[in-house]
Amino acid sequence: MTDSIDTEVPAAPVRAVTQERKIVTAVPGPKSQELHRRRQAVVSDGVSSALPVYIAHANGAVLVDIDGNQFVDFGAGIGVTTVGHTEASVVAAAASQLQDVTHTLFTITPYEQYVRVAELLAQHTPGAWAKKSVLVNSGAEAVENGVKIARKFTGRRAVAVLDHAYHGRTNLTMAMNYKAMPYATGFGPFAGDVYHAPNSYPYRDGLNGEDAAARTIAYLEKVIGASDLACLVVEPIQGEGGFMVPADGYLPILQRWCTEHGVVMIADEIQSGMARTGRWFASEHFGWEPDLVLSAKGIAGGLPLAAVTGRAEIMDASQPGGLGGTFGGNPVACAAAVAVFETIEQNGLLAEAERIERTLKAGLERLRARYDVIGEIRGLGAMVAIELVQPGTGATTKRPNSEAVSQIVAYAAQHGILFLNAGTWGNVLRFLPSLAMSDALIDDALTVLDDAFAALG
Repeated sequence: MTDSIDTEVPAAPVRAVTQERKIVTAVPGPKSQELHRRRQAVVSDGVSSALPVYIAHANGAVLVDIDGNQFVDFGAGIGVTTVGHTEASVVAAAASQLQDVTHTLFTITPYEQYVRVAELLAQHTPGAWAKKSVLVNSGAEAVENGVKIARKFTGRRAVAVLDHAYHGRTNLTMAMNYKAMPYATGFGPFAGDVYHAPNSYPYRDGLNGEDAAARTIAYLEKVIGASDLACLVVEPIQGEGGFMVPADGYLPILQRWCTEHGVVMIADEIQSGMARTGRWFASEHFGWEPDLVLSAKGIAGGLPLAAVTGRAEIMDASQPGGLGGTFGGNPVACAAAVAVFETIEQNGLLAEAERIERTLKAGLERLRARYDVIGEIRGLGAMVAIELVQPGTGATTKRPNSEAVSQIVAYAAQHGILFLNAGTWGNVLRFLPSLAMSDALIDDALTVLDDAFAALG
């Protein structure tokens, strides 16, 4: 890699946290309960929290709430703090940039940090062709811009997504989501020309990659028509849908069909990208080189930043002034993103993701041998999930067991472990730790998880 923008970054004033769970009060504690009462008076009920413990500081893989409880974090802000909470290099880069320029707006008076992030994205996203980027604020905004660019390039109207997908909470992305509740219920009308095609879900459909792709393509051709389709937007590993890993060959077959018919295929790597799965981008696991790649979440270590990166000829289809936004590519967020790229490479974090997968899956396999509610273990790198089914149905009906997931998440939280649920039916327990998560913390969490399963009865 080339040198960073500022090689004389000051030491980061990071508060160290012992990497252990520690519960010293009820959960939530008295200070969190009092702050929650304040919150209820002034914060919209539409902004809910899975666990109303209020965080004071964090470091590595541990969160500390205002009551002094320490939680081992298997959510990482839903995949945002991939390099770890308050990672020193990221904090230092952002602090240094804050002293220079906080904002100018790149579309008025540009700056190097934006250019450097675009260079790094061109270098690390799949595909050897010339690439360009636009930087925006959030994952949903990246999705919106990806669709907008594809429509401009193709001159076509229709957008296709896959069943069980999640893409955001804006008007267009609500229409692109598979699950309406809670993301879309009551918020319509929604953007039109969005179509939901069947995806590859090996645990439930039993199809190989070729047959699953044939089913998807048949829908695209018969229900939409290739000549009207601007883009197909796909999460290589579905996030909110439950960490579904597609069958081998599925994604490259779809890409070949899209290329043949002039359809832009977009990889939504908002949750799965930036070293999360042991590759820079999850698409690499499948031999898939998408036309456009969407990045967000882990790209800036906790600061708001997102990107659309792709083939230069597609990205250049927009007229000057057609892309951009007031805060998109903010210099402080860009400085943090440069530090994230450098930290992943210098600290060997791709290998750390693979280590986490090995340790976590081995422990989950031991649990599956004991608890028949675990229907499947799946995922790659530090993006692993277990799908829970009703007892005795795993080999037959695979009836979803959302009640067990809810009980396990609640039990774990009371014992200092933060897990996330997921899945169309709420029956998936997902593990999305930072790459700073140690094997010792994983083993400790698995012990709590074992107790949680035992408590189900």
